[in-house]
Amino acid sequence: MTVLPDDGLELAGEFPDVPHEQWQRLVAGVLRKSGKDVEGAEAEEALSTALEDGLRTRPLYTARDNAPKPGFPGFAPFVRGGRAEGNTVGGWDVRQRHTAADGTAVLADLENGVSSLWLTVGEDGIPVPALGTVLDGVYLDLAPVVLDAGRETEPAARELLRLYEERGVARDVARGNLGADPLGHEARTGQGYDVAPVTDLARRCAEEYPGLRALTVDALPYHEAGGSAAQELGCSLATAVAYLRELTDAGLSVEQACAQLEFRYAATADQFLTIAKLRAARRLWARVAEACGAPRAGAQLQHVVTSPVMMTRRDPWVNMLRTTIATLAAGAGGADSVTVLPFDHALGLPDAFARRIARNTSTILIEESHLSRVIDPAGGSWYVERLTDELAHAGWEFFRRIERLGGQAAALRSGDLGQDLADTWAARSGKLAKRREPITGVSEFPHIAEKPVVREPAPEPRSGGLPRVRRDEAYEALRARSDAHLAATGSRPRIFLAAIGPAAAHTARLTFASNLFQAGGIEPVTEGTFEESGASEAVLCSSDALYEEQAEAVAGQLKAAGAAQVFLAGRPGNHPGVDSYVFAGCDAVAVLSATLDRMGVS
Repeated sequence: MTVLPDDGLELAGEFPDVPHEQWQRLVAGVLRKSGKDVEGAEAEEALSTALEDGLRTRPLYTARDNAPKPGFPGFAPFVRGGRAEGNTVGGWDVRQRHTAADGTAVLADLENGVSSLWLTVGEDGIPVPALGTVLDGVYLDLAPVVLDAGRETEPAARELLRLYEERGVARDVARGNLGADPLGHEARTGQGYDVAPVTDLARRCAEEYPGLRALTVDALPYHEAGGSAAQELGCSLATAVAYLRELTDAGLSVEQACAQLEFRYAATADQFLTIAKLRAARRLWARVAEACGAPRAGAQLQHVVTSPVMMTRRDPWVNMLRTTIATLAAGAGGADSVTVLPFDHALGLPDAFARRIARNTSTILIEESHLSRVIDPAGGSWYVERLTDELAHAGWEFFRRIERLGGQAAALRSGDLGQDLADTWAARSGKLAKRREPITGVSEFPHIAEKPVVREPAPEPRSGGLPRVRRDEAYEALRARSDAHLAATGSRPRIFLAAIGPAAAHTARLTFASNLFQAGGIEPVTEGTFEESGASEAVLCSSDALYEEQAEAVAGQLKAAGAAQVFLAGRPGNHPGVDSYVFAGCDAVAVLSATLDRMGVS
């Protein structure tokens, strides 16, 4: 949204306007050289990228791509932020998660950049009686505490309130969230819990603790079950509306009820989608508050967590890059609090180094990159504004679907919501299997000889409800089979890469095949002969021209030497002696799984 200076100087004024159709003709010319004969809008569509929820990212956005005005920070519809000052004063709240009763780790975090604590309490975390010990030495008047206690929310909350009283923390100074989330717990475990104590806690917070909230609207269970961005938004709205109904029925006003809710979303390494999701979430919640007659209460408090789904167990160091991008997106999207999961999150309890890297990720973005000094830095981008608008509409439609099913609880219990999420994940799993959505260090550029990173086991997470998925799960299963074979036999399954012709002809496809089979834990062998390799299968690697000349003969030689299966790295064609083809876009998981089956790797 360009604003001209007072003197009216327009820097592009001396340049002639370029019609959109001229740009499309130029695109069509380039595509024609690559074999695609398309014109006009079809040429532009050929460069578009399909997203989930029926959305598409186009290659070019201009002033023609209108979106509703986002308003101003701190004012409805709160697209640009829930507070007028945004995070410019001190950056976002750096919130670290702890699942073990380790007071030393808690103090180390608070002394080195963390500003609030997120504590998992109960059977899968810190025992309620140990809460005081874990918080020993913590200045509770300075460090907000957020609980996540599931069915033990009421005793955990009462213990925290007791600690406030015992340590002389004034009620108007206490900050944080008691973490009640009955529907979120039901999504995790398949079992809900009584809402009456929750409404009592909310009433007490509203009357006695102005800086303390009682409920969390956690969208992570739906994200971790494979849900899309719009489904995450729709579930959070449906959950929040259900809580509004319970709280107002218990006697709280709409304004008081809204003030008791904190929303939790996932941030992924898709930075623009994450930015748009957080902006859309604020707009949607503002619409709900307006419909409930409390437009000024529609400023959504957002706690954003880097996505557990994107975290990998193999080559976990790459997770640092993923969480950095996700944290940048969360900050640029206007998150109030951000939790960066340690890079070894998927492996067990994080060590001190991993926690340090996690908290320093936010510190660098705030203190060195000055990311928080600009409110809504992505605002005004035609792409981001349009994506925000489209995502808001998609999220609203999914919210309406849940309401038609009878609300969030009914949608969960009927299985309809779970099926919607499963369908979305199945479609995404297909892209992962074909490496259309690559995973660095796992499906692309795997390091098969890497030394495993070992951590102490973490408490078992809550289960019994919606599944928890990970992007790497299919490849992790293949690598686990290879690891078991290595432990049992002393070597990994092997495949021989037969390079045909000079390096210029075979290097590209040899590298492709090497990466592909290593993704399944199969060791590629490029030196010596097939007989010397210890492999039972082989892959031909060369150029199309050399395949026409030599593929049949080389495949015959490999079969004669004992190769049970001969692949060709390239598009399927007519090459006698070749049993199968591997190429960009093939189902890598299916190919690798079948290969391990033939090799007897269980």
